[in-house]
This record gives sequence, structure tokens and C-alpha cells, in this order.
Amino acid sequence: MELALDQALQKGVEAHKAGKVQEADLYYTAILKANPKHPDANHNMGVLSVGVGKTEAALPFFKTALDVNPNITPYWLNYIDALLRLNRINEAKTAFDQAKSNGVKGDSFDELEEKLNLTAANKSIKQDLDLPQDKLQELIGLYTQKKFQEVFEEADTLTKSYTKSFSLWNLMGAAGAQIGQLDEAICAFQKALSIKPDYAEAYYNIGLALKKQGKPDEELEAYRNVLSIEPDYADAYYRMGNALHEQGKIQEAIEAYLNVLSIKPDCADAYYNLGNVLHAQGKMQEAIKAYKNALSIKPDYAEVYNNMGIALHAQGKIQEAVKAYENALSVKLDYAEAFYNMGLAHQEEGKQYGALEAYNKALLIKPDYAEAYNNMGLALKGITFTTPNRDLQKTIVSLLDKKRYVRPKHIAKAAISLLKLEPTLQKYLKLVDTEVTESPLDVISDLSNFPLFLKLMSVCPLPDLEFEQLLKRLRQAILSNVLDEKDIPPELCQFQSALALQCFTNEYIYSHTEEEEKTLHSLEASVKRAFKNNEQPSPQVILILASYKPLNEYDWCKLLIVTDHIKELFIRQVEDTNKEEILKQGLLILEEITDSVSVEVRAQYEESPYPRWINLGLPLKPMSISKVVDELKLKLHDNKITEVEKPEILIAGCGTGQHSIGTATRFKSSNVLAIDLSLSSLAYAKRKTEEFAIKNIEYMQADILNLNKLSKKFDIIESGGVLHHMDDPMAGWKVLTECLKPGGLMKIGLYSELARQHIVKTRKEISKASIGSSHPAMKSFRDFIIKSNEDHHKLITRSADFYSLSTLKDLLFHVQEHRFTIPQIKGYLDKLGLKFCGFEWNEIVSHFKQTNNAKEDLYDLDKWQAYEQANPDVFVGMYQFWCQKVD
Repeated sequence: MELALDQALQKGVEAHKAGKVQEADLYYTAILKANPKHPDANHNMGVLSVGVGKTEAALPFFKTALDVNPNITPYWLNYIDALLRLNRINEAKTAFDQAKSNGVKGDSFDELEEKLNLTAANKSIKQDLDLPQDKLQELIGLYTQKKFQEVFEEADTLTKSYTKSFSLWNLMGAAGAQIGQLDEAICAFQKALSIKPDYAEAYYNIGLALKKQGKPDEELEAYRNVLSIEPDYADAYYRMGNALHEQGKIQEAIEAYLNVLSIKPDCADAYYNLGNVLHAQGKMQEAIKAYKNALSIKPDYAEVYNNMGIALHAQGKIQEAVKAYENALSVKLDYAEAFYNMGLAHQEEGKQYGALEAYNKALLIKPDYAEAYNNMGLALKGITFTTPNRDLQKTIVSLLDKKRYVRPKHIAKAAISLLKLEPTLQKYLKLVDTEVTESPLDVISDLSNFPLFLKLMSVCPLPDLEFEQLLKRLRQAILSNVLDEKDIPPELCQFQSALALQCFTNEYIYSHTEEEEKTLHSLEASVKRAFKNNEQPSPQVILILASYKPLNEYDWCKLLIVTDHIKELFIRQVEDTNKEEILKQGLLILEEITDSVSVEVRAQYEESPYPRWINLGLPLKPMSISKVVDELKLKLHDNKITEVEKPEILIAGCGTGQHSIGTATRFKSSNVLAIDLSLSSLAYAKRKTEEFAIKNIEYMQADILNLNKLSKKFDIIESGGVLHHMDDPMAGWKVLTECLKPGGLMKIGLYSELARQHIVKTRKEISKASIGSSHPAMKSFRDFIIKSNEDHHKLITRSADFYSLSTLKDLLFHVQEHRFTIPQIKGYLDKLGLKFCGFEWNEIVSHFKQTNNAKEDLYDLDKWQAYEQANPDVFVGMYQFWCQKVD
């Protein structure tokens, strides 16, 4: 039976399309006799009736079809169109709202809405006697075809003749709003209102235009005018709620959405936005209830699932949040925000692989997704990959290209572990104990297929001994096989540039043989001969030399014509260093540094500014002190600090600028004074600050011991990795405390005695053997450690600081080093009148919370002491904690 009906329907449709109306009618009638509720037959009979001018007769057919299946878009479109043909505007509006609540959408539906609004406008007053109706219908037709520019121009011309045509002014306003002529649109709507002052729709449209202009107060006034005319105008309440929410008037927004729901109880959008404002109030349970109400009306509302997931996440219900995001993605496959939020949930669970996969999917959909890049950088820290993933490699390259989302050093080990899963790289890494090849071209050609490898080489020291050995041997092989310029393939220069940048960034920490030294002298002599003959040396030769010594140390570097092959290298090795020398001359100096240990420390960092860096992970946007405190979960002992709107901040020991730039971009409306002993470090910091276009930092050479000469106090003071290099750390800490305002916050970084035992043992070996800190001496001792099988030496090689010369010097050869225990820190805080507020929030804190989950545990230094005893290497970097000055 069903098959026969389907065949009859198909024949009826074919006849209908062919214009055989009577034949189609016979088929549809036959179907309806057999099954009076057949939805397609009823709908098609309705369409047929409209086509022969029997619009009134079509309505029962459309209604029957919709009763049976209310989710079919064409059923609604044709039913509403029939009502409009019969001038039943109110019924058409009601039907439209019902269709919308049933999830009907699409371009045709949007066009019908515009037609409905215009028809309603034109029927709300008596017919315009002075404007020909055929002309009006022509304009309405153009409008429904989205030819807004034509409508606007034609209406603008006609209004000069038909000045009292309400419909014409209304059309001109609607078209003007569509093409961005907002002032003209508002003026047109106001003209319409001068003819019909009680026309609510014009006020409503004025409100929409004012929203686009960014005038929230005037927008709200327009909606109030709407409601003074039509108190049950639900859309005006809805728009008002949105505007109030944007202004932060949460309670008023809630009232507006509740008014919408009192008029239209089935408005899913109102429940959705009600949930959003309740969420903003921190009323998560009520927000979730509102979201569930929205979903009961519109089960495929992806945005509701997403925001409900965020609310569940805020309640700590991670699994339920993940399920909500999955529901969102089942409805909307390309929903980048849902993937991003799922990544956050997985990250909270400690499922780093799941987080990375989610962030990667978000970025594949939305390649400029800043938050996803930022959190991907966080998720990559400390991870070791076990399965290859080329897509993720591409995303990490993009992450590093962005320059502001992550410190390359923080993700280098993760990226290297991903690269090591590639069979090609595995093959070449196994060759590190033998000669790579007589000609390195084949190897380099293969390695050049891994953009992530080249990118890492260019932006940070590679903290991996296998890659180091491979690069050393490749460098040697390239030096031994210099090609004629005509034989140089493009990938060779690209690789050599990355290699030279790697060597410059790690400060030429790779040792080399006497044979290499002889070849280098010969190669440099050939360069000098070329210049003497008014010739330019080949790019390959320049890149080879630059991989053993920076170009600015060659007296002929100013004679180079900079080509694309050496451009990036020349900027880093020549232009940047020249700029730093210029910047040194303009730096502020507090006074001469006289403390003997400070003088020695300064000399170390003048020779080796610490560290050399390229990219930096910065906050996406600055935050108020209160928001930073909340994010770090700090325990304040005086809340007045959160009222400071423009904090004055001191960075005591800024090094090469990573710390000062990070802090200046973290705190909203802050002014930062960054001091350091080393002019070389300060010049590097100032250059990078200008490169990142940071405007709120001032740099000064100063010793912490002399800061009382500033005669200035600060709201926040940060000093990381500095006090433990002073002769008397307590004296320096006391000076910093005196520079801090009452109630001010201080962040301190100190070495851990327990975590650095392997370093202490190695430093004693260096001292006992009287090994100096010259570059050759440090490189020689480093080679010894690499070959050593001692456990404490192996631990040294796992530190990222082992892979560049200035960081190696800071790690093992520093002229002064103190270390601390948590009980000592606790005693110092008491002596200085400082209260512990919590450690800087990071992976360590997350791990601590797994076994110390009481509310006050985070602020109990005795519990932290027990935790470190159980995990002795956890603070191998530093203790980094916040404290507050109390009266």
C-alpha cells in the first residue's frame, strides 16, 4: 500500500512540474482518499491550489501537513506565503514564530521574515494614496532579492516626490541599515515615525541601527519607545536584554529576558541568554536550568550545549561538561569554540593528549583562534608524544610563527619528542656516532621536509643531545663540502640559515675540531679575497661562517649585500646587536654599582646576557589585580590592593626582558620600572620591548641595594632568580620590602636546596678542578658531562639550561649562588613582615592539590615542606611564590 502511495506521489509531482494541473490533482486526491493525513500530498495539494488562484482553499491542506510533520521548512514557507497573499498578517506572524520555535531556518526563511516585516509595515496604515502600488511592490520585490543598494537609491529618489509615503521611508530605512548607511537609515525611520508616530517597528529598527553604531544608551531608549507603544513586543524585550547584558546591567537584563518568556514561553533564545546572564552572576545552577529549558524547546541548539558545558566545568563537573561539548559538536561539526572548551576540560582532567587534539581541531576550523593557540602552548609543556601526528606538527609551526603565544623553550622537548617519531629522523639520529655522509645534501633534503624541525632550530636552543650531535656533524660535513654557487639547491640555504640561527641562539655551544678551525680560516680568507675583487661571497659560505661565529664579529660584515638567503640571519646577528649597542647609550642609570659581588655578577651578564630569546608567551589581554589574584588563587591578607586601578610595578632583575614584558602585559593599566645590573641585558630587553610594541616599561641600570635612592614605593614588586645571586639575599629582600607599599604584593623566585643537589655536586667538582668560566673551558667541561655516566651529570643534561652558553654559565658557573629551604623562607617572611599568599599557579600546584585538597592547604608552608620532601626534584627550577606586606 505504502509503495503504491509513493509511486502515485511521484507521478503527481512529475505531472505538477510539467504543468499538468488536472492530472496532478487526480493523483494527490487519490492519495488523500487512501490516507487523508499524508503530509506531502496535503502540502502539494496546497501548492497546487495556490497556483490556480484558490489560496483560501490551500490553507487546510497546509495545516494538515504541518500537524503531521511540523519540522519541514517548505511546509511552513508555503503556508506563511499563502497567509500573506490573503493579507492575514497577524496569522502569518504567529505561524512564523511557530516555525522558528520548531527550528526552521535558512536563507529562504530569512527572506520570508523580511517580506513579512515589510508587509506588516505596509499594512499597518492605510494604503499610500500618493505612491503607486505597483512601484511599492517592485521595491519590496527588490528588497526580498537582497538588492538593498538599488532599493535605497530608488527610494531616496522617490521620497523627493512622495514625501508623505510612510511605506517608502520605511523601506529606505530598512535598505539603508542593510548597506551600512546607518545615519541615513535612522533618519528615514524617523521620517516614517513623523507620519505614523505609533509605529513600533520603526523604533525597533532604529534600535538595531543604533546597536551597529555602538550607541547602547540610545539603543535602549529606542526599545523603550517600542514597548511604550506595544507592551507585548517580545523581540524588543529580547534586544533590550542583550544590550543591558553588554553594559553589565545583569539584573535588568534578567528582567528583560523574563518579560520575553512571559510573552513567548517557547523562545529558546531568551532562555539561552537568560542562562548567559545568570552565568555571569556566578549562578551556575540557575544558568544550567535555563539552558535545559532552551534545549527542551530546541534540542539541536549547539550554542546552548556549549555554554552549559562551560557552566558545568565551572562547577567542577568535568565529565558532564565534556558530554555537553560532545552534544554541541554532534549538532555543529565545525564548532571551534566547543572543541576549544573541550580542550580546557581535558586539560583540567590532566588529559593533555585529549586537550591537544581538541585545540588542534579548533585551530583547523578557526586558524586565528588566539585562545586555542595560547592553551595549546600550555598543554604542550612537559608532554612526551608516543604516536606521530603530522597535523599537530603543522599547528605547532603555526603556533611558533605567531610569536606571542608561547615561549619556544617551554614546548621544545614536546615538539622534539613528536619529531623523533618520524622514521626519517629516527634513521639519521642513529647515525650520530658515525659520519653522516660524504655529501650532506641528501640528509638535508630529507630534513627539510619537516618544517617544525627547521622552525625549532630558528627560534630556540634544541634541548636534545641526539639532535645536537646530528647538527654538529652536519655542520662539519657542510663545511667540508662547499658547493659552487650554481650547484646550491634552495633547501640547502634554508637549512643552513636555520642551523646558523640555532648556533647563534645557543651562543655557539657546539664544540668543533682543529680541522674545522683550519677550514674556517681558509673559507674566511676566500671571503676577504672576494671583497677585495669587488665580488660578493656566495650565500652558502656566509651561512657556513655564521654557524661558527656571529657575522657581527667579522670585520667585513658591513660589506655584505643582504639577499633573501641571509636576510633573517643578518637581522639577528648584525642589525639587532648593533641596535642594542645604540640602546645602551640611552639607558637610565641610578648610580654606580659598587658592591663587590654585584660588580662580579654584572660582569657575567655583560659578557653573557641571559637568556637569548626570540618569541615569548604573553597574556591574551591584561587583567586587573583582582582578576590576576583570582586566576592565581592567591590568599590576600589585605584586599585594598585589588582597588588599585593603575599599579606601579617594579621588576628587580629583569634580565633580557622576558619577565618585564610578561608582567607589563599581564596587569591592566600598569606602569613598570625594570632594573638590572647589566647594560647588555637591559639593551636586549629594550630592543625586544620595542619589537613587541610594549609602551608601559621603563628600563634602568640599578643594584637592588641602592633602590632606596629612588624615593618611590610600588604596588607590586617581582624579583625572580635574583636574590640568590646576591652576597646577602636577606639584605636585598629587605630593601625590596621597604620599597613595597603597605598591602602591596611581592613575587619572589629562589633556588631550592633540595632540588639542586645534583647541581651543587657538579659545582663542587668544577671548583675542585679549578675549571674557569671561559667559553672554551665551559664547552670542554660540558663535553665531559655529555660523555659521563654519573647520575648527577645525566640530570644536568636534562635541563634546558644545558643547551646554550649563557644559561649553562648561569646553571653551573655562576659567581654567586645561595639556595633555600621552605622553613627558611617561612622564617624570612616572618622577619620581613610578609604574609605568604601562594605559589605561582602552574603544574606543580596542580600536582600538589591531588594530595592536599583542603581549602587552606595551598597556603600552608608546612604542607608544602612535606610535599617537597616527598618530591625532592619538584622545585628544580625555582620556588616562585607571592607574598603581601602587612602592617
